[in-house]
Amino acid sequence: MKDLPGRIYFRSPFSFFSPAGSGGFTLIGLLMIIALMGIALLAVGEVWHVAQKREKEQALLFVGNQFRQAIALYYAHTPVANKQQPYPPQLEDLLKDPRYPSTQRYLRKIYIDPMTGLSEWGVLRLPNGGIYGVYSLSDESPIKHSNFRPSEIGFEGKDKYSDWKFVYQRPQIPK
Repeated sequence: MKDLPGRIYFRSPFSFFSPAGSGGFTLIGLLMIIALMGIALLAVGEVWHVAQKREKEQALLFVGNQFRQAIALYYAHTPVANKQQPYPPQLEDLLKDPRYPSTQRYLRKIYIDPMTGLSEWGVLRLPNGGIYGVYSLSDESPIKHSNFRPSEIGFEGKDKYSDWKFVYQRPQIPK
């Protein structure tokens, strides 16, 4: 383009061609800024992912203990005439106990497994079919490996969430 007298031309700061031979420095600077922003976003994403996994772990511990307490209540409220089957045959029996004519609830709902996002749980059954515990079906490795509550002490050193078994163990009567 030929300069005409009396006209003022403005150049774009992102122009790739420069008559003075300084072209490309703006482009290199812009690419470096974009690369640094990408690295920073990667670090933030990693921190966010770990924080989200910790929240899911805490939710799993809460929900698992809710199931354990519900099974304990079901066991404790077993009628004298039904002592052969003091454990629920299915998880839905914790929502409404079929052994009573009135409504007996030990859980409000069948919780969703926070690790898998499904309402399906692994169940631990006795030979007579009663459920005495639940566990997550997730094979992911946990972040937390120690510092559990006394009721969760068996979770220490486990390699998968599916190894965290939330079990009701009836109290042993001393002889």
